[in-house]
Amino acid sequence: MMRESARLLARRFFWTPKATPRSLLCSARDFPFSSTPLPPHNPSSFAPLNPWKPPNSIPWFKFGEQKRSMFIQTQSTPNPMSVMFYPGKPVMEVGSADFPNARASMNSPLAKSLFGIDGITRVFFGSDFITVTKSEEASWDFLKPEIFAAIMDFYASGKPLFLDSNAAASMDTAIHEDDSEIVAMIKELLETRIRPAVQDDGGDIEYRGFDPDTGIVKLKMQGACSGCPSSSVTLKSGIENMLMHYVPEVRGVEQELDNGDEDTLLNSQMD
Repeated sequence: MMRESARLLARRFFWTPKATPRSLLCSARDFPFSSTPLPPHNPSSFAPLNPWKPPNSIPWFKFGEQKRSMFIQTQSTPNPMSVMFYPGKPVMEVGSADFPNARASMNSPLAKSLFGIDGITRVFFGSDFITVTKSEEASWDFLKPEIFAAIMDFYASGKPLFLDSNAAASMDTAIHEDDSEIVAMIKELLETRIRPAVQDDGGDIEYRGFDPDTGIVKLKMQGACSGCPSSSVTLKSGIENMLMHYVPEVRGVEQELDNGDEDTLLNSQMD
C-alpha cells in the first residue's frame, strides 16, 4: 500500500507531458526582429538571471512608433452637414474666422489642409473648436478619420494658425469712436448676448451694418449656422426679437448670404 501511494505521488509531482501543447508554443515569426546583429557569444559575459527581476531590455522587442497623445472630441450641430471638432487646445485667441471656400483658406495652413479633403465645403475656427461643413454626397464615416489626422498633424507641426496674423480674427463688433449710440448698442448685444449662444452651435454671426432710415440690421451667419435650414428661424425669432426689444430703433434683421448659402437655403425650402 505504501509503495502504491509513493508511485501515485511521484506521478502527480514529477510527471512530464510527452508533447507541449500547441497553445504554449511561439515561433520567432511572432515577434519583430531588430535589424541590429546580436553580439558574439561569450559565456563569461552572462550573469545568473534573477527569476524575480526581468531583463532591462530585450533586443528583439523595439517599439519605436510614436504615440499620439492628442484627444479630439466631436459634437453635432443643428446643421446636419456640420460637425464641431474640439482638439483640446485653444484655436482662436481672439474672435473667430470663417472660410466659406478653399480660396479663402490660403492664409491658414490648417484650413487649407482641411479643404484638401474631398467633400469639405466650409471651415470655421472658434475659440476652442473647429467646425467643418461637408457636402451632401460625402459621408462623415469617411471624413472624420481624415479630419482627425489633419488636425493632429497641424498641431504636431508647430505651424501658426495664420500666415498673416493681421488678417486673422474678425473685429466686426468692435466699437469705434465714429459709431452712433444705436450702432454701439447693437454691437454690444451681438458680442455679449447673441454671439455666445450662436457659437455654442458651432457657428458665429458677423455684423454687416445698420441702416438708420429703414431700421434694418444686416448680419451674416458663419460656420455651422451658414446655410443651415434653421438659421432663418434663429435670425427672426431669436436675434431680431432681442435687438428690437433692447434697441427700439431696430425694425428688422436681414441676412447676407453667399452664393453657396443661397443655393442651400433654396434647396432646403423646396424639400
